[in-house]
Amino acid sequence: MKHVYLDNAATTPMDDRVIEAMLPFMRGHFGNPSSVHSHGREVRTAIEKARKKVAELLQASPSEIFFTSGGTEADNTALVCGIESHGIQHAITSPLEHHAVLHTLEMLAKKGQVQLSLLEVNEKGEIDLAQLEELLQKNPKSLVSLMQGNNEIGNLNDLERIGQMSQAHGAFFHSDTVQTMGHYSHDLSTLPVDALVAGAHKFHGPKGVGFLYVRKDKKIHPFIHGGAQERNMRGGTENVIGIIGLAKALEISLEELAAHRSHIEKLKGYFIEKLGQEIPGITFNGCSADLQKSLYTVLSVSLPPSEANRGMLLFHLDLEGISASGGSACSSGASVGSHVMRALQHPADRDVVRFSFSRFTTMEEIDYTLDKLKALYIH
Repeated sequence: MKHVYLDNAATTPMDDRVIEAMLPFMRGHFGNPSSVHSHGREVRTAIEKARKKVAELLQASPSEIFFTSGGTEADNTALVCGIESHGIQHAITSPLEHHAVLHTLEMLAKKGQVQLSLLEVNEKGEIDLAQLEELLQKNPKSLVSLMQGNNEIGNLNDLERIGQMSQAHGAFFHSDTVQTMGHYSHDLSTLPVDALVAGAHKFHGPKGVGFLYVRKDKKIHPFIHGGAQERNMRGGTENVIGIIGLAKALEISLEELAAHRSHIEKLKGYFIEKLGQEIPGITFNGCSADLQKSLYTVLSVSLPPSEANRGMLLFHLDLEGISASGGSACSSGASVGSHVMRALQHPADRDVVRFSFSRFTTMEEIDYTLDKLKALYIH
């Protein structure tokens, strides 16, 4: 077997039904949605239909959904403009956040626009909610930014509880939901979150498009200026093809969520069991081996010290046709190690590999990967 793809937390293969939905907008429906003639109006109608579909799937209002170039832009917009629009002087996050959040808040702190507090995490990567409560009591009306599902170790945070704590202290609560959108249900009519984000390529849609949700009573000003698009919230001609694909991908993902989750959880549970049985000394990072506390799509594995494989594990897997990740693909090629693994004080002599699954992953691919790992670690 060749070409086993187990890096779905980085990006997912596009669903054929998504491609079919996009094709007409690559061919005949090419008008600029800002144009007032029939070609433009036709495309504008399609964008608003997509916005309405996304809002409907999330129990939100169409006026609360803004299309972006992806999760990173959406995170930057929520954080920078949320802080500026609401006069926020203090922000709370964790050292495990995606760099789209962590680097943005560090930049704002360096500029003196906000004071930044980082929550402590234990060896499993679980955040200290008692410390969050303490910080909110001392600094009411802060910005709180905590992801729902960690992209490297899969840990899940309780948005309901964090949101209620934030609301009680008048905080603006933003969550990076890039890894959970399309894989979990979100009822924004009741979930106490002020802003959350998505990237279509994480749920079998196209790359280069995402969206930002901002609760209507917590409006923010634009991040990108230069046009009246997206209800004056994002200048620039819309990525029409991407928006059509995003809406279709989210619709499919949520309509078929139960079946997809059941399939992937079986694969992940089997993989965890077999790895534990067949490779002595293997451990799992964060809460990723706990199906109740982690993303069902992500498993972070810590492998025993091996001089033959040290620093070369991903290369060896790639030679066998297996695509996986050492952490977050958004920083692949960087010489520094994972900031998440550093925060967890992971031993430097153990290799880390993140396997991430999708509805297209098969049991045959899992067995093939197990065989190749055993060959690398058992002689």
